[in-house]
Amino acid sequence: MTHRFPALIAAPAPGQRPLWLTNARLFTATAEAGAAEGATLRADSAVLVRDGLISQIGDASDPVPPGARPVDLANRVLMPGLTDAHTHASGHVPVTAKGAEAPLPGIAAHFLQAELREYLTRGVTTIRVCGSQGLMPQEARQAMRYGAFRGPRLLTCGKIISATAPGGRFYGDMYREADGPDDMRRAVREQLKNGADFVKVMTTGARSNELEDPEPLQLTDPELAAITDEAHRLGYRVCAHAEGLDGCEAAIRHGADTIEHGMYLHRRPDLLAAMAANGQVLVPTLSGYYWMAGLGDVIDPADAEPRPDMPPVLAELAVRNLQEGASSMRAAREAGVKIALGSDMSLAAGLEIQRMVYHGLSPADVLRAATATAAEALGLADRLGTIAEGKAADLLAVDGDPLEDPAILADPANIHLVIQLGAQVTA
Repeated sequence: MTHRFPALIAAPAPGQRPLWLTNARLFTATAEAGAAEGATLRADSAVLVRDGLISQIGDASDPVPPGARPVDLANRVLMPGLTDAHTHASGHVPVTAKGAEAPLPGIAAHFLQAELREYLTRGVTTIRVCGSQGLMPQEARQAMRYGAFRGPRLLTCGKIISATAPGGRFYGDMYREADGPDDMRRAVREQLKNGADFVKVMTTGARSNELEDPEPLQLTDPELAAITDEAHRLGYRVCAHAEGLDGCEAAIRHGADTIEHGMYLHRRPDLLAAMAANGQVLVPTLSGYYWMAGLGDVIDPADAEPRPDMPPVLAELAVRNLQEGASSMRAAREAGVKIALGSDMSLAAGLEIQRMVYHGLSPADVLRAATATAAEALGLADRLGTIAEGKAADLLAVDGDPLEDPAILADPANIHLVIQLGAQVTA
């Protein structure tokens, strides 16, 4: 299966020396929706990391395995590295002052590198890039593969597949516009050719530009069927941008693996029931609405004076969509739909964790969404997301108890240790 995930092929070399992580409280949870009672901290634990994998889970009283370097975590919580299942990492280039030297071609790649490094310092060891400019994610991933720098495991959709639509004017080299079933199928193949780990499709327009209506379905039934059939036939997952209910219904019916946004789904319990029955995952992306509404870094929207950078019609829609999206997230939990964390922003997983809790999920639900369920959404549950023997040693040790106070995960000062494939990358 590894040939289907260029992100795994591009993984850095695993840590060379075995580690014995001892005196830890292990976060244990599965991806099962609503199983909050299954999320606990296992006290006095130890984990042996060898050849990039978790090779043994034991007790702090166990002797140090031969050849392993002991790392005393002093009763800190040891948990899987976080996953942000919906980002748009592109490397933001700041606007230069008048009269200053204009940005040179290629400078965005350096800002992207800095952004990817920062993910690790925040305990995010895997990201799913759901749209970026051109081949930037593939280029950064290749640079990481060959040792230029260290960043998170990076899954990319390549270009987003869209019908010819106004969005193509707004988002630069992020879209691959296609029309008709054959062109849609060709667009899927092009993304896989260029190193995509999954396929993303715009079933509806985007709320982030003023010319698109996010309500109606943008694709014909045969067009969407061609995309999902081709991707699934070749072994790849489909991620569906779906805002209006027509787009959600079509994406669910055609077997999209993840539904991104889905902010009005609480109005259609039948669609949530279908998602739960099919094992489809909802990625609510609350932080995207906060950003578009101009709400800054607050958790409670009432704590901010909105300062949107968008036209009033879009900022007002974002406020409405935040309320709708939060309602749909809660309804999805009640319906047994699996929920994965996706911030729709850069370096905002910690904020998204707090916002998901504020809007109605338990800390255990949200930590599961950022670990086990996120790995399942990416198709990597057999490799990531839980602390289990044989899984990748992508681990995070934190000060405090994130089940009691998930806000600690938003402050890098609380990130004591990050391990990626058995290599200690921050401390």
